[in-house]
Amino acid sequence: MTFLFTVSPDFAPDRLSGWYIFNTWLQKQTGTAIHLEMYNHYQQLHQAIEADKIDLIYANPYDAAMLVRNKGFLPLAKAQGQADEAIIAVNADSSVRDVADLQANSRVAFTDDPDVRLMGMIMLEPADLDAGNIVPVLADTHVLVAKHLLKGEADAGIILAEAYDNLSGVIRKQLRVLVRSQISVIHHALMVGPRLQAKRGEWRQVLLDMAADEKGRGVLAALGFDGWQTIDDEEMEFMIDLMDTLNT
Repeated sequence: MTFLFTVSPDFAPDRLSGWYIFNTWLQKQTGTAIHLEMYNHYQQLHQAIEADKIDLIYANPYDAAMLVRNKGFLPLAKAQGQADEAIIAVNADSSVRDVADLQANSRVAFTDDPDVRLMGMIMLEPADLDAGNIVPVLADTHVLVAKHLLKGEADAGIILAEAYDNLSGVIRKQLRVLVRSQISVIHHALMVGPRLQAKRGEWRQVLLDMAADEKGRGVLAALGFDGWQTIDDEEMEFMIDLMDTLNT
């Protein structure tokens, strides 16, 4: 039997090859046939989840909550020292110096990444902005959010902090960060679905041992990770509850 693995579409484009390398490594370490399927948009991913096609996923916090509650997924591990944060950015030439300077009907660019958009909208509250009084500018990727700002097609943009930090220096010099979230306890998680849960303990140990192996460290470097660490069920429940609180 071949199991299906996927990754939340918000991964950095330069990490795409890293996920294929990781999938090959994981197959060898576990002796399990795993097919990596990448989805370009959240709509495609959510259709696959609803159809119960996914067995293993590196999920964003928003989807992780849905997977635990609705699809019986369990957390396996998270990347060491990494948290999901968002930034609000403007064009460096913008007269906007503070979030509170943004006006109703401002054009705000963002992707369909649900947890990043949620954090961004919370950070826009000091300007009395919400989904009802902004002009949304939808973009396929966080890089394209930045491009909307550079072209003057948006007044502000919500970008995953990691994606912003990975932009070229040339692009970052043309942008200005107004605010960066500091929630620190929201993160992506590698999760197993019902068909793989019998292997949960074994696979978790394989991941935890990865940084101790030379080849494993090379695969981690391709992902931009230092290593994996355990997420227990209680930690996952805390993050889900926090996402619920932020979403109200």
